[in-house]
Amino acid sequence: MQPRLVAEEVASRSYFVASFANVTAFDTDAGLVLVDTGSFVLADRTRELLRGVVAAPAHTAIWTHGHVDHCFGVEGYEEEAGRHVHVIAHEAVPRRFERYRLTRGYNDRINARQFQTKAPFPGEFRAPDELYDERRSVDIGGRRFELHHALGETDDATWVWVPDAGTLCAGDLVIWASPNCGNPQKVQRYPREWAKALREMAAYGAEVLCPGHGVPIYGAANVHRLLDDTASYLESLVDQVVTLLNRGASLDDILAAVKPPAELATRPYLAPIYDEPEFVVRNLCRLYGGWWDGNPAHLKPPREADLARELAGLAGGAAKLAERAGAVDDPRLACELIEMAYRAAPDDPAIQSARKAIYAARAKAERSLMARGVYAWAAR
Repeated sequence: MQPRLVAEEVASRSYFVASFANVTAFDTDAGLVLVDTGSFVLADRTRELLRGVVAAPAHTAIWTHGHVDHCFGVEGYEEEAGRHVHVIAHEAVPRRFERYRLTRGYNDRINARQFQTKAPFPGEFRAPDELYDERRSVDIGGRRFELHHALGETDDATWVWVPDAGTLCAGDLVIWASPNCGNPQKVQRYPREWAKALREMAAYGAEVLCPGHGVPIYGAANVHRLLDDTASYLESLVDQVVTLLNRGASLDDILAAVKPPAELATRPYLAPIYDEPEFVVRNLCRLYGGWWDGNPAHLKPPREADLARELAGLAGGAAKLAERAGAVDDPRLACELIEMAYRAAPDDPAIQSARKAIYAARAKAERSLMARGVYAWAAR
């Protein structure tokens, strides 16, 4: 998911900038209509790239959601144009910004783990000028833009249909990876509703799809296949989880049983390189069943250090747990055992060293960025 940092025309008077989070621009008689405006880190660079393919000043910006890689950089377009840029977003975006202000320290730590970055999380946000609830159509400079709200990766998602360009702007409902609806460090995602939105998009017969991350998709058949496959992938996970929940299965049993459809899991646009299906299953169980995993001991468990010391004593000491962690072949067992040893004896240099080595190896072996980030953080 490295940014390509290129700009290109994708349809008549329609331009796409591939950055960490993408920006799509539509040239109208009144000026540019932007779908997303850039990340808090790369907004200026993204605008510079756009200026390589179109010179018109910005008139309106539509945010697909309030994530900080999509909704920054408006001020740069305003300075260029010498006028206010009108920003439209879903009505839940301001609530997101308020939550970000409340949890700024936590988001700093999330980014440090997930992306291995030291960039501080923003504390101030440009407020949208216009909010909508479920649907909104706007005519700007002779072109129509149809905004649709969806629940998906976020509760404030907007996808945009531009009829005269035959183009869909999907935001993060399409990211060229397994859908980001299980993120272990973020708030609730909505896989069932996400699939519904994808099927609604597929009905438009778009010739071009501009995703929130990754490259554009060209050709109605290709666009439809990606949207249909991704919807089917999510629907399968939802159906499997809900069926097992209704049978009274525990989280542990559900995690062991639920898998994505094998024929879809091999699609390049569904590769688990960012999020992964196991995390989606956990998210679904939280969404429909709450946080308790079904194990009665976990309802009101002991402190982790207390349990670790008890088990270390039974094993003959924390060093024995660490020794076993280094000997087992299963990386899941290895991490559990070394973490138990570390919780029992956090100041033991040998256990600290073994823990770093085990988590470093786990990070190297993992495919998804989210898993790699957490394990690399633990290995520090």
